[in-house]
Amino acid sequence: MSTTAVIAQLRALEHLTRSEIALARTRTTQARTDSVRTELEGNARKAESRSEAIGAALRDLDAVPDVVAPIVGWAITLAKSTGEQAQPIDEALLGDLALEHQMADRARYLLALTRSGPTSVHRLAERLVRAHTETIAWLETVLAEEAVGGPTSLRPTPLQAVAAGVTMVARLPVRLTVGGVNRAAHEVARAGRGVQDRLGRTGDRLGRVASESRDVVSTGVTTGFDAAAKRAEAVSRSGTASDTAHAVRRETGSLSAAELPVRNYDGLSVADASIAVRKLTEPADLRAVEAYEQRHKNRTGVLTSVHERAEVLAKAAAGLR
Repeated sequence: MSTTAVIAQLRALEHLTRSEIALARTRTTQARTDSVRTELEGNARKAESRSEAIGAALRDLDAVPDVVAPIVGWAITLAKSTGEQAQPIDEALLGDLALEHQMADRARYLLALTRSGPTSVHRLAERLVRAHTETIAWLETVLAEEAVGGPTSLRPTPLQAVAAGVTMVARLPVRLTVGGVNRAAHEVARAGRGVQDRLGRTGDRLGRVASESRDVVSTGVTTGFDAAAKRAEAVSRSGTASDTAHAVRRETGSLSAAELPVRNYDGLSVADASIAVRKLTEPADLRAVEAYEQRHKNRTGVLTSVHERAEVLAKAAAGLR
């Protein structure tokens, strides 16, 4: 065993784990449900515990403390966290996934390096491999949820919602993605004043565009959005225009209970609604129920069941176990 090589990998993992902790805290603020938030908070604490264990392993090997790299690592993490706000959430998550793959690969390398000892570091490497493998599986599931268009475990930050909206609008001449555009518009509207304040602090040029867009979209959504969509659907009767109007109403939670994919939805208890939700097979139907539930009753148990079912469908679509 090369002690120098072991120390080098431990140092690299220590720096990467600090980035992981910072990102985990960011993702916690994006949790859509209490159960997801609790899970992410637990993951952040576990990452902190792993960081402490790596530091202890370095001390046991009499490694000279590194006082420069942590500062550099913090700056890199801050830059990544700030930069990803100008990206749609799927791109940010792909960045998280790349980080976890790098950490898992280094942990496996450390595992091989320490096959002859020291035993404590070898066990630590096993622990790191398990942890990062689990996180990779979770991130792959969240990305699959994004891909199939169902409810997701994480909501975009206000700036990411704006970024997604701007990106999709830019693509409109080539490909009209009605559901995506309306979801992005709805998130921008919900972001409200927080988006404008945040962008005003950064002074970013995108902020000026997004702030102006927010005012227009927010006004349309909050005042006459439901009525306009219902009227458009009624007038169109059939065809693309009617389908588009219906999709807008579905995405914003303005469908009536009778239009939901679950019969007698308003009359169902939390337990019965949860059972019915678990039988749905289309991500769009889950989004419709989620949007309606959030807007009208906002029952935690039902929303949790919606997300659990969405996770099952997303894993199946992506070939994940």
